[in-house]
Amino acid sequence: MDGATVSGGGHPAAAGGKLFIGGAWVEPDGGHYEVTDPATEEPVGWAPEASRDQVHAACAAAREAFGPWSRRPAEERAAVLGRAAEIIGSHFVPYAELAQAETGATTGTARAMQVGVGVARFRRYARVEPAEWAIPPQINEAGPMGKAGVMGALAVRQPVGVVTCITSYNNPWANPAGKIAPALAMGNTVVVKPAPQDPLSVYRMAEALAAAGLPPGVVNVVSGRSVEVGEAAVDCDDVDMVSFTGSTAVGQRIAEVCGRSMKRQLMELGGKGAAVVFDDADVGSAVAGIGTTFSFYSGQICTAPTRVLVQRGLYDRLVEQLGVYAGRLRVGDPRAPETVVGPVISAEHRARVESYVELARKEGATVVVGGERPALDRGFYVSPTLLADCTNDMRVAREEIFGPVIVVIPFDEEDEGVALANDSDYGLIDYVWSADVARAFRVARRLQAGGVGVNTVGRNMEAPFGGFKRSGVGRDVGSYALHAYSEVQAIVWPG
Repeated sequence: MDGATVSGGGHPAAAGGKLFIGGAWVEPDGGHYEVTDPATEEPVGWAPEASRDQVHAACAAAREAFGPWSRRPAEERAAVLGRAAEIIGSHFVPYAELAQAETGATTGTARAMQVGVGVARFRRYARVEPAEWAIPPQINEAGPMGKAGVMGALAVRQPVGVVTCITSYNNPWANPAGKIAPALAMGNTVVVKPAPQDPLSVYRMAEALAAAGLPPGVVNVVSGRSVEVGEAAVDCDDVDMVSFTGSTAVGQRIAEVCGRSMKRQLMELGGKGAAVVFDDADVGSAVAGIGTTFSFYSGQICTAPTRVLVQRGLYDRLVEQLGVYAGRLRVGDPRAPETVVGPVISAEHRARVESYVELARKEGATVVVGGERPALDRGFYVSPTLLADCTNDMRVAREEIFGPVIVVIPFDEEDEGVALANDSDYGLIDYVWSADVARAFRVARRLQAGGVGVNTVGRNMEAPFGGFKRSGVGRDVGSYALHAYSEVQAIVWPG
């Protein structure tokens, strides 16, 4: 397979078990491992297991390709991204079916939020933006040569170099596309290490990029279950930057390695989103928004409002309505049109989520709904679970569960609600619901989070995305991603 064509159905070209290095499909040194459908527990395909040497070969290929790619006009780089978007869009349904098989996402999520957002992100960065901007002239008061009159200056975005992109398992299209597309648009080259649970979609993406005319070595994909694969992609001397989406614990280890050689970092890490709901809130809107935790990726998303802080006057009513909402959600085969909640990614992760529910019981929480395994013959399912009578010091309120589990905590006054929301190691996305818009925005400004939704869980895809505290370092999305994957250079001259 030379990457010149894109297969339409069945497994991706690389699902036969080849890595994508330097524009070629390469047999893996470590053999293959099975990718499992979390809804059926049946095999989806075989993924290649790279060796450390092969990861370093991918980094070397990216280094060799960097010079020519970075010197190509931005319009030419953008044109490749635009063609890739069209190719992916032309295979939309089979790509969505593959993503669904790998992740257990519902059909709507696989199509709209996985492949659909992936296409949108390639199209977004096919739009060329200025890479330089003028700085207002300034009188040089104390330069090394003394007064030198008026100095002009220009700020220029330059590519960082070789970027290792380590992606999350919950979205094998949107997450990699959100890294690869802006990195390439800025003139960087990339080594992608996809999540071991669902790498096949990322090989499809590489295949589409090659068919779009991407030169060899500009994008490389290496997969594996071994920790060594990811470590090699981070510590290689050819790598200038690491972009990582995943747990805070893994992010901290990556940051330690990057720190030793001063590699640039972009980290989107864990979340424990607080939803601050005041007693004047539109209850239906709040319940529908918070309820996305149960259905969206089956709670496997760092932006979910999993920690609900409710003003006491509304507490009983919100808990009751959220419990009714959760109890009505259809859990089961994600391919069935009536299904709202699919499986979690693996048996191991299901056991982890269930252990937190059991811990909540021991900590004194009340299981309002859920808490048991659905009566399904196959698949890694967890029932939507609502935990009431919680306090903010419980582990279920402090640690990221990453499943369809919500904890509810009461508060009395505004200051207490804000203090509870901020009493967390995380600070990715928080939410506020109130009919008093002035209060909602006032509270939003006080929350220690990279983003705040006011009466919504929706996102503006041009707004900066990233976290405070242990939820990450840096910002991406929209123009902010172009800054994230670039260095800013100042060019100064006498006016």
